[in-house]
Amino acid sequence: MDEDIRNFFRAYLDLERGYENTGKLRPTLLSFSDSYIESIRDGFEQIMSDNSFGPEEYEGLTDIEFPDKETLHIYLRNMYDYLFNDASEQPMPPGY
Repeated sequence: MDEDIRNFFRAYLDLERGYENTGKLRPTLLSFSDSYIESIRDGFEQIMSDNSFGPEEYEGLTDIEFPDKETLHIYLRNMYDYLFNDASEQPMPPGY
């Protein structure tokens, strides 16, 4: 996993900020350089295609628990759509 995506998850999707739904996550990401945005996009795509990435790995990055791999991957796909495909709302992790 690339250091950029690891740091993005730790800084913006961790237990403290992962449940914030202020509408500022996408504008914050898009305020960074194009190369950083591409790094985050690539990181999401790699994680979503990595069958070994599951709830334990995600919790290690963010301290947020997911009940199973399927729920995690749905969340990641929805977050990807929010950040890069103009989905209307930021998804929330379980327990929101």
